[in-house]
Parts: sequence; structure tokens; C-alpha cells
Amino acid sequence: METLKITNVKTILTAPGGIDLVVVKVETNQPGLYGLGCATFTQRIFAVEAAIENYMKPLLLGKDPLRTEDIWQSAAVSGYWRNGPVMNNALSGVDMALWDIKGKVAGLPVYQLLGGKCRDGIALYRHCDGADEVEVEDNIRARMEEGYQYVRCQMGMYGGAGTEDLKLIAGKLAKARNIQPKVSPRTKTPGIYFDPDAYARAVPRLFEHLRNKLGFGVEFIHDVHERITPVAAVQMAKNLEPYQLFFLEDPVAPENIDWLKMLRQQSATPVAMGELFVNINEWKPLIDNKLIDYIRCHVSTIGGITPAKKLATYSELNGVRTAWHGPGDISPVGVCANMHLDMSSPNLGIQEYTPMNDALYEVFPGCPEIDQGYAYINDKPGLGIDIDEQLATKYPCEGGIPSWTMARTPDGTASRP
Repeated sequence: METLKITNVKTILTAPGGIDLVVVKVETNQPGLYGLGCATFTQRIFAVEAAIENYMKPLLLGKDPLRTEDIWQSAAVSGYWRNGPVMNNALSGVDMALWDIKGKVAGLPVYQLLGGKCRDGIALYRHCDGADEVEVEDNIRARMEEGYQYVRCQMGMYGGAGTEDLKLIAGKLAKARNIQPKVSPRTKTPGIYFDPDAYARAVPRLFEHLRNKLGFGVEFIHDVHERITPVAAVQMAKNLEPYQLFFLEDPVAPENIDWLKMLRQQSATPVAMGELFVNINEWKPLIDNKLIDYIRCHVSTIGGITPAKKLATYSELNGVRTAWHGPGDISPVGVCANMHLDMSSPNLGIQEYTPMNDALYEVFPGCPEIDQGYAYINDKPGLGIDIDEQLATKYPCEGGIPSWTMARTPDGTASRP
């Protein structure tokens, strides 16, 4: 039998859900045998495409696709400097595709290659945002009717105004929070304006309202998105203790993780951290020093299934659980990769899930089945998902810079999104 070899690496850009996605297809010399991977860095899709086409593809042609570990290790250092979201997403697309191929060769779903089933279904959480407390409550009730037991609760755009015009804060949102909006300077730089102080005061009131109305039969999550000062994050975690959150996500920015020690000393609110990390070693001091409860990472940004499984195992040994990032800006291939990790990891905490529209289901046959707040992946060999390349071309990507990353505080200072 001819030795299995990689013969081609393709980059597929498509946006069936209105969000730019990057999918990698690794083809082999065995007819019909190929693998798919997610390389979506939606804010820099063309940079990832160039990295795959100009660097990953020449590196991979002729290699044995079953040597997943060797390919990951050699590709990760092939540019000498390590990491970064562009190169890691390019590497992830290839890595997931190689695991997909390996599963197809073995005739097994990827989760079987990672250790086998640890559970019967994958518990999910959904986003329940709203302009005020009542709207958030209504959205939670709707998700509970669908069977969800875990919800992420936010008011406004990531908890802030979410509008280019601060004057709108004086309306419904400001009234609901009983806050006085800050006055802007005479001139105003374009952007998405956000008041971190008003936000920090409003969050405990949101959860006071939700617990009073909904009780403790549903689990609440909140994402700070590192948008407030570290000391304000410590105060918020303390103020949220009575409402028993499932976790508080990214309370500080990656450059301020040393503040987690102070937060931990003063609050028992569970912490999830790491959506913006790009290297699994960034979690090591947090796990070793018992500063977090959940690893919160974008699997494609750390390089794919190979490093993610290692991180999950290291976390398990230290009593930390997984909560893989699951926004709309990962492809259904990436969703499946997350869920194969979920299915095979005994320390799964929860899986974030963003609903898919009909176009995504059509372009990516084999998407997980969602029922009563649980996800179920199929038992087809590999990742169990495919792509209709011709149909994908009907949904071209736009590229460009998304407006929501252009955040500013009331005085016009550029801030974290």
C-alpha cells in the first residue's frame, strides 16, 4: 500500500452566518481522504490565509498526515518565533484537519482517539443579553424554556452602552441602572463608547434582580471582558459573592494577571480566565497557584486540538475545569473540535454555544445536534463534519475591522473591547 502523504492544503474563506470564517482542508494521496480544521481569526482572516498558503502549505506537502504530534511541534517552531494568533490559527487549521484524517483512517470519531466518552451529552450555556435587567430576565426565561440550565448574563454591549452615541445612555439603559451618564468632551473620536465605572456598579444590581426573580435553580455566568481596572474587578468579584455565579470570566486583562492573587484572597467567586491567551503556558502559573477555576480559551488561537488536550489534562490534575470559547466567530468545524475535547475530558466544566443559522447547517453538514441544553456529536469517523465548498462560495467574506473592537471610554480614550 502506498505511503499516506499530504498532497494539498486549501484555505476556504466563507461567511454563511454573517461572520468571516477560515477553514483549512488538508488533502492526501488516498482518493477521498481529507481533513478539515478551523483557523478562524475573524479580525485577521487574510493574514491567516497568507500564513497557510505561503508557509504552512510548503511545509506540509509530502508529509505523513498521521504524524500529528511531530507536525505540530515542527510547524510551531518553523518560523523561529513562537505563537501569536495569526500563526497559531494557521497551525490549528492544519492540526484539526490532521486529527480529522487520523479518525477517518482509524474508522473512529476523534473523541475515541482522545480517550473515549466521559459523558452522554455536553452541557451548554447560551448568551442572554439585554438593555436592562428585565430584558435579561426575559431572555433567560426563554432559554430555560428550551432546557438550558446555564446562561451568560450581560446588559448592553458586553455590559456597557454598546452604542456610538453616549447620549443614548441617558435613555432606557441609564434609567434602569439609576446612573447619571458622564458628559463627553466637545469633540468626539468615532468608536463604541463605554463607561467602565457605571458598568461595574450595575453588574451586582443585575444579579440581585435575577436571583430575586429566578432563584438559584439556574447557573449564571458573567463576562467582564477585562474592561475595568484590576481593583474594580476585585471589588466586583466580592460584590457578586451573594449571587453565586458559576464563574466570572476574564475579570482582568492578560497583562494584569498578577491581580488574580489579590482577587482570590478576597473573594470566593469562581474565575474563568484566558480567552485572549495564545500559549498554553500562560495558564500554568494560574493553575499551579490555584488562581482560577476554569480555563477559558479559543482552541484555534492556541494551535488546535493537540495543545488543547494537553492543557485539559494538566488542568484536570490540578482541579481546574474546561470552558472552551464558543462564539459565532469559530466555524462549525471548530465547534465540533471543541465538543470532541468536551466528550473526552473528564474535567469539562461547561461549553459555550452560539446558535447556527440555516446557511451554516447547509454549508457544514454534520453539525452537532442541540436538544434541551445539551449538544450531541455524531459518531462518524474523524470530526464528523464536512463542508460544501461550492455552496460556501455563495457567502463571501468581507474582511475589515469590526466596529465593536473600537471601544472608548466617555472621555474618548481608546479602551479594551
